[in-house]
Amino acid sequence: MRLSAMGDVAMTVPVLRAFVKQHPEVQLTVISRPFFKPFFDGIPNLTFFVFDDKKRHKGFIGLVRLYKDLKELHIDAFADLHNVLRSKVVRTFFALSGKKTAFVDKAREAKKALMRAENKIFKQLPTMFERHVKVFEELGFAVDLSNLEFPKKAVLSAEITNLIGENYQKLIGIAPFAQYESKVYPLDLMQDVIGKLAENKEYTILLFGGGKKEIEILESLSKPFKNVINVAGKIKFQQELKLISNLDVMLSMDSGNAHIAAMLGVKVITLWGATHPYAGFLPFNQKLEEALVSNRTKFPLLPTSVYGNKIVPGYEDVMRTISPDKVVSSIQSQL
Repeated sequence: MRLSAMGDVAMTVPVLRAFVKQHPEVQLTVISRPFFKPFFDGIPNLTFFVFDDKKRHKGFIGLVRLYKDLKELHIDAFADLHNVLRSKVVRTFFALSGKKTAFVDKAREAKKALMRAENKIFKQLPTMFERHVKVFEELGFAVDLSNLEFPKKAVLSAEITNLIGENYQKLIGIAPFAQYESKVYPLDLMQDVIGKLAENKEYTILLFGGGKKEIEILESLSKPFKNVINVAGKIKFQQELKLISNLDVMLSMDSGNAHIAAMLGVKVITLWGATHPYAGFLPFNQKLEEALVSNRTKFPLLPTSVYGNKIVPGYEDVMRTISPDKVVSSIQSQL
């Protein structure tokens, strides 16, 4: 069970891909929101169960109904990969019925120690992927994440090829937004990055995002260049996933798009402001040097937030210490 958010749900995918390959005798049921169902398409021995928080599974009575719905599937063990109030309730029902349960350790105290201003303990914490593996180990299933096979690049529909063209040599994705402003690379610097990349006519640069305001910004970023295309709002989410699977590299903030690209086996360059990959959210199968972090010599309190939702006065411009030239060279090194 993992209900949200987009990036966190995407981070379960590589672990579940490894699980089904190494334990083909086990049938998995993933409980999540309907929007995330495409993440799990094509994974063998995996069924997606829709969590309906609007009607059927709303409130405590809805969670009781959810447990009864799941009970009909003859579930033997329950893996709580969310560990929030709703998942705890369902997990407790399974435990009381005699089923084996396990839950993810979010290491809240260790993360606080990494983020605090005084006596900061600046060290790498276990990744979310390692934490998910531990949950399955507690249920009796070892999972090895090395040598994981990724899905093949999806065949692009005519609608997508009409949008991006057919003569591209290298596809670069850029997702310049995040939920919180402290994780977003300054727009003028991102314009610089796009402009430098667009100089190479072998590159086709695709801009990803969502929402009316973001789409307007992406349109303005793409307008000066023939080889820069805004795809936001022009294709459906399932088509977007297929397009991302064809990228040669994705540039993303510490956000969901980074994890979506990584779960599809795409190389990812990430930019980090208030947050830091040491908290355990480096995209799957990516190296630490592919995560470009803000300068801790100039801003010694970094990281200041696990999720980017805390603003520290004087730290609004930390991402300006990541130069556009560094970003561009990091992307080019992956090509």
